[in-house]
Amino acid sequence: MFKRILLPLAAALSLGCIASAQNIKALENDQYSISSGNVTMTVDAAKGAKILSFQYNGKEVLSQLQRPNAFGSTFWTSPQSEWNWPPVPEYDSRPYTAEQKNGALVLTGQTSERFKYHIVKEFRPEPATNSIAVTYSIVNDAAVERNVAPWEISRVPSEGVIFFDAPAQSITPQGLMPFIFEHGATWYQVDEARDNRKINADGTGWYAYANDGLLFVKRFDDLGPTCPAPQEAEIQVYVNAGKTYIELEAQGAYTSLKPGEAFSWTSRWYLLPQDTDNTPSQALADLVGTVVK
Repeated sequence: MFKRILLPLAAALSLGCIASAQNIKALENDQYSISSGNVTMTVDAAKGAKILSFQYNGKEVLSQLQRPNAFGSTFWTSPQSEWNWPPVPEYDSRPYTAEQKNGALVLTGQTSERFKYHIVKEFRPEPATNSIAVTYSIVNDAAVERNVAPWEISRVPSEGVIFFDAPAQSITPQGLMPFIFEHGATWYQVDEARDNRKINADGTGWYAYANDGLLFVKRFDDLGPTCPAPQEAEIQVYVNAGKTYIELEAQGAYTSLKPGEAFSWTSRWYLLPQDTDNTPSQALADLVGTVVK
């Protein structure tokens, strides 16, 4: 559905419609707000350029737990097997430099001493669609060719329902969460986890999360089953133990980068009001259809 992009960094940062500078505001403590129609995103340049908040008319959808790696939205490189844990600080927690350029907020991270990549994040409001386009660029600062994939991780409360377009029987591992296929999508009604759980799925370039009167939708590149990084997937759902938080994850194509090359991947964020009871329904599926075309 959506075409993958492999461009020099300068070209990647020039994509998109020009938005008014008034949609981007500098806040205290190196934080920035990006507004687009009814939605507002808050980003912390001083702490890994994390997305701290995503709101519709002041109502929050992201997890706000005050504990490490349990709130907001971040970005890592994939596969995780290359760095294991904890997250690489230059990508996840160290300061990014900020500039406003061509109607977008552009945040540039530091080169990882160990892995020789640096990350650039571009936040571009798109008021015509009440959305914000977040473009991540991975830049190879090493002297050798490397293989890497983009990986966006967004944390939400452990409530509501998650759904995407993928056959329920294709989810791995099978039986870990109670997925059902209805109304043209695969659904997971959030349940409390005694243990950490995570699944992989080959979707069609979107996922959605409904909770507390909001519908959170992301659009990104639709990957074939052989395109993700080894042992990774286009869509991943991680449920933390206890009724704490859930990670909604999307990955782009596993790509070869020559020295100095950048791979850019865009995730478009939508947030809409909805009045369902957060269970699988044709109404939610139809609402997603208004932005996933």
